[in-house]
Amino acid sequence: MSIPARNKTLFLEAREGRPDEILVKVEATALNPIDWKIQSFGLFIEKFPAVLGFDAAGTIAQIGEDIPSSSFAVGDRVVVQGWYDPVKKSTVGAFTEYFVLPSKFVAKIPASTSFDEGATILSGIATSAFPLYNQDPTAASVKLTAPWLEGGRGKYAGKPFLVLGGAGSMGQYVIQFARLSGFSPIITTASLHNAPFLKSIGATHVLDRNLPSDQLIAEATKLAGSHFEVVYDAISTPDTFSTAYALTAQGGSLVTVLVSEELNAKGKQDGKAVHMAHGLFAPPLNHDIGRTLLDALPALLESGDIKPNRTEILPGGLNGVPDGLRRLKNNQVSGVKLVVHPQDTA
Repeated sequence: MSIPARNKTLFLEAREGRPDEILVKVEATALNPIDWKIQSFGLFIEKFPAVLGFDAAGTIAQIGEDIPSSSFAVGDRVVVQGWYDPVKKSTVGAFTEYFVLPSKFVAKIPASTSFDEGATILSGIATSAFPLYNQDPTAASVKLTAPWLEGGRGKYAGKPFLVLGGAGSMGQYVIQFARLSGFSPIITTASLHNAPFLKSIGATHVLDRNLPSDQLIAEATKLAGSHFEVVYDAISTPDTFSTAYALTAQGGSLVTVLVSEELNAKGKQDGKAVHMAHGLFAPPLNHDIGRTLLDALPALLESGDIKPNRTEILPGGLNGVPDGLRRLKNNQVSGVKLVVHPQDTA
């Protein structure tokens, strides 16, 4: 398998695909907060040049000889995820025109899901679902039964669920998984102009993200009738850490998207489990849950059980990435996922 000669973006990274790998022509790739954090803080990566980008959608251009035709075929519409290698300190990024990866990390998407929508999906659903449903004994997870597996749909009916930051990409997917799991009420925080949309995907109540912490805690517990057995802090700043922790019941679980050693230590003292979300399909501890989720994804999308993020398309192809990352870093994006079309790069 070889990269088509017209590809420019991966010139420095091009390689032959292995027999178990798929070559994808990328039609759309999305920007994530982790992209600017790696760039600004020097996280994870020591090998350069480095290509970032953790979410993409496109069509299969070639398949390796060991991949059965019953699994994938040239022309299939698929979504893929980039990743970083913690041992090699390198990235395998999707800000490219063509992308090679193992077939076990590829999922098909239905015709009803556009490539732009598809590019918003994998990191969002993984970061939302893995810390809630991963049953691997080594995983940082609440270990709920996944709603796409037998016995999981509606299992937690009548239990309240709290999401801080519901309008962000991850928050939107957390709300939808909570709905499929049966949680109710599902309470989230957001700018109130996003309330109608968030209610359309499963939130029962939307509280103003600008409320003082004491007022937010009082209103959330009043709506839920108690503290929460499960809280997902999709923002994870010092302020939201404090609020989320206060709303987590003793014996309950708090999921965060950034690590806080102080919070972890406090949780151990107080009998509250604090789980740091990890949203990559590549690590071995995520392989089992990841494969079941990727297999279920086409049906979840086709049925409307999972709705992709709304998108904003940046002009200029990959040339639009730097300004998009600047906007993400400066908190200038709300309720949408920024997406670029690599083929539009001049």
